[in-house]
Amino acid sequence: MKIQRLETFTDQFVCFVRLTTDTGDVGWGQTSTYNADITATIFHRQVAPWALGADAGDITGLVRRIEEREHKFPGSYRCRALAGLDTALWDLHGRLQGKPVVELLGGRPRQLRAYASSMKRDITPEAEAQRLLRLRDIKGFDAFKWRVAAECGRDIDEWPGRTEAIVPTVARALGDGIAKLVDANGGYSPARAIEIGRLLESEDVAHFEEPCPYWELEQTKSVTEALDLDVTGGEQDWDLATWRRMIDTRAVDVVQPDVMYMGGLSRTMMVTAMAAAAGLPCTPHSANLSLVTICTMHLLGAIANPGKYLEFSIEGADYYPWQEGLFLGDPFAIRDGQVTIPSAPGWGVEINPAWLARSVHQLSARE
Repeated sequence: MKIQRLETFTDQFVCFVRLTTDTGDVGWGQTSTYNADITATIFHRQVAPWALGADAGDITGLVRRIEEREHKFPGSYRCRALAGLDTALWDLHGRLQGKPVVELLGGRPRQLRAYASSMKRDITPEAEAQRLLRLRDIKGFDAFKWRVAAECGRDIDEWPGRTEAIVPTVARALGDGIAKLVDANGGYSPARAIEIGRLLESEDVAHFEEPCPYWELEQTKSVTEALDLDVTGGEQDWDLATWRRMIDTRAVDVVQPDVMYMGGLSRTMMVTAMAAAAGLPCTPHSANLSLVTICTMHLLGAIANPGKYLEFSIEGADYYPWQEGLFLGDPFAIRDGQVTIPSAPGWGVEINPAWLARSVHQLSARE
C-alpha cells in the first residue's frame, strides 16, 4: 500500500492533510496550528516528495527517513509539517482496521478527566475567578489552570501586582477539592520563579508550568529542585536530544510534549517512553480545540505514564475564532469535567466539509 496523494486544506491558522493510498484508502491529519499556510508550503516542498510512493505501513520508519532526508532543516517548522503526515497515517491505519487510534496503541476509549485551561492574561483576577466558578458549576470541572507572569516577560508582570493578586483570588475562590494549576509561559528568572513558587505552594497550587524561558533548562531545573510542587514543561520542544537531556537531568517533574509541535504521534510516543522509563508522568500540551486535543485524548488513553488530566482550552470564538466549525458534531463535549475518547475508527472525528470548502487547497501526487 503506497502513498499516492497528499492534499492540504489551509487557512492562516489550521492545515488539514488528506492522505490517499494507491488502494483508494484515506486518512486525515493536521499540521500544527498558527502560520499553517507557511507550514503547508513546507509540507509540500519538504515532506510530500519523500512520502509519495512510500509504504504507508511503517509510520515511524517513514517519519525518520524524512528527518534524515531533510537533516539540513531541523527545527520547529519541519516537525510541524511532519505532524500532518504522521497523524494522517495513524488515522488511515485506524480506518483500515476499524479501530480508534487509542486501540491501535493498546488502550481503549474511555472518559478522561480534563482541566479547564484559561489562555487569558487581559482579565482581572475577579473576572477570572468568576468565569472558572461558572465552568465548575456548569461543566463539572474539578481542575483549572490560569495564567501568571507575562509571556517571556523577564520578571515584568502583565501589569504590576497581577500575579500576586490573581493567585490567591482564584485559588481561594475555587476552594478545597479542586486541582489548581498555573502557567507562566517562561516569564520569570529562577529567583523570581522560586519566589512565586512559594506563593503558589501557600495557596495549594500543585502545577507550575514553564516558569523560566523553555530553552534555559538549567534555570528550570533550579526551580524544580527548590520547590515541592510539580514544575512542568516541554510544550515547545521538538528535539529528541533536548528531551533526553530534560528527562535525564530531571529538569521538570512532569513532561508536556505537544503532539503537533513534536511532529506527530510517533515522535511524541518516543518522549512519553523516555519519561516513563525515568518515572515521570506526561500531561501533554493541547491548548486549542483542533485535532491536537483529539490526538492527545487517544495518546492519554494508551500510554503507561499519563498525567492526572487532559489540558482542555476553555476559550471560544472571542479568543480563538479560527477554531469554530472545524468538525462535525461536538467531539469536545464535557460532562462532569470529563471528555470521552472517540470510539469511531481513526481519530473518530469528521472534518466539516463547509470549512474545507473555504480553505486553500494544494495537491502533491505521485506520477
